[in-house]
Amino acid sequence: MSLKSERRGIHVDQSDLLCKKGCGYYGNPAWQGFCSKCWREEYHKARQKQIQEDWELAERLQREEEEAFASSQSSQGAQSLTFSKFEEKKTNEKTRKVTTVKKFFSASSRVGSKKAEIQEAKAPSPSINRQTSIETDRVSKEFIEFLKTFHKTGQEIYKQTKLFLEGMHYKRDLSIEEQSECAQDFYHNVAERMQTRGKERRFHHVGQAGLELLTSGDPPASASQSAGNTGVEPPHPAVPPERVEKIMDQIEKYIMTRLYKYVFCPETTDDEKKDLAIQKRIRALRWVTPQMLCVPVNEDIPEVSDMVVKAITDIIEMDSKRVPRDKLACITKCSKHIFNAIKITKNEPASADDFLPTLIYIVLKGNPPRLQSNIQYITRFCNPSRLMTGEDGYYFTNLCCAVAFIEKLDAQSLNLSQEDFDRYMSGQTSPRKQEAESWSPDACLGVKQMYKNLDLLSQLNERQERIMNEAKKLEKDLIDWTDGIAREVQDIVEKYPLEIKPPNQPLAAIDSENVENDKLPPPLQPQVYAG
Repeated sequence: MSLKSERRGIHVDQSDLLCKKGCGYYGNPAWQGFCSKCWREEYHKARQKQIQEDWELAERLQREEEEAFASSQSSQGAQSLTFSKFEEKKTNEKTRKVTTVKKFFSASSRVGSKKAEIQEAKAPSPSINRQTSIETDRVSKEFIEFLKTFHKTGQEIYKQTKLFLEGMHYKRDLSIEEQSECAQDFYHNVAERMQTRGKERRFHHVGQAGLELLTSGDPPASASQSAGNTGVEPPHPAVPPERVEKIMDQIEKYIMTRLYKYVFCPETTDDEKKDLAIQKRIRALRWVTPQMLCVPVNEDIPEVSDMVVKAITDIIEMDSKRVPRDKLACITKCSKHIFNAIKITKNEPASADDFLPTLIYIVLKGNPPRLQSNIQYITRFCNPSRLMTGEDGYYFTNLCCAVAFIEKLDAQSLNLSQEDFDRYMSGQTSPRKQEAESWSPDACLGVKQMYKNLDLLSQLNERQERIMNEAKKLEKDLIDWTDGIAREVQDIVEKYPLEIKPPNQPLAAIDSENVENDKLPPPLQPQVYAG
């Protein structure tokens, strides 16, 4: 996406938010600018091309082996038998690899036979049977209560959703992209079947892990009775789009609550590394002011300040949600608070050029936890229709643009000189201090005091760093001084060694000549005089 930075602020063409294939849906950086539908088509084309290339390679190897075998027909006995075994092993290996790749993309072969499906259903995974958490148990009860309104069809939807979860348990060794593809296939096929109008209604085995895709709505009792035991239900109308959306929301909530701990920020990806990188980047940009981004929001207005706080709270709260739709809802609420803040400040509706820089400012100010992991999780496992159209898709696409802008933010983007940008990034100075000096006397005293305190904290931090550096230097000097003194003492001892010579005659005691102790005068006795 081509983000432009001008003196009037950050600007992004709305056409850049759309799928680059021109289908009219919103694109996504994680899908290389395509929408979910076009990305799936391009992804499948690439995979089918890879499969075709694998087949061609296998055929070429087969021909080479046959030619080599023909040229070595003179070899007899065990040598010929060994080559035949090698050829058979090579062919089986090629067939296994190609079949495995095709199995992932082929709707008809993805589930295997009916017998394999039944066996899989009879052997539930330990994760499904384990003691569920309180939240998982609550969501399961809600899902069952919701499906009760669909009677028989609801039972079938629940059954096939459980089969999908069983299948996902056995696919945990796959990459996160492949697991995402399984979930996207599940969403797509369920929604497509519910919206399909047909003359006859049958349950078909398609999708992942033996998924039986269903249509919704029960036929009238009279029609069911007239159908008899033919196994074919009478014609039925397609499910209304709004009803399909509600069903898909409940399905997504149920399956993603159960899969969350396995597919959110998995260890096999670099999501955590990206989280730390963007968090460090945002911390380094803490000095960026609304004026630099040309944000049309006046936080001196109490109502606007409240909207900004709510927007930051919503974007931070996104990390606490498990369901992709709930995470999207947090982004949407945050965006609506931003639009309200701009509207109150400007006293007119906000434009797209006002929204994006303000969203960037909110992200910089809030520094949401695990931002990249949440974006990747939504991209991989959200119902794709939500990201392609509607306000959720629009706001999510703008959030992706905001993160991309933050990652590439430079001096030109903020209308700064490279020298000032480098000084701010290194922490040598803060632009807030310069702004405070140029404020008018009518500026809010509370805001002035806040920035003054921030400047004092910045100075205190710089002093603390200097003290720590000086303390480390002093410690090093003391160690060096101690080592120097020890070396000097050792050199003197080695140069002037201490020699103790034995005495010429034995030493006498001090009282050795006083041998007649009996001639000593008696001790003085006290005398008493009579008065």
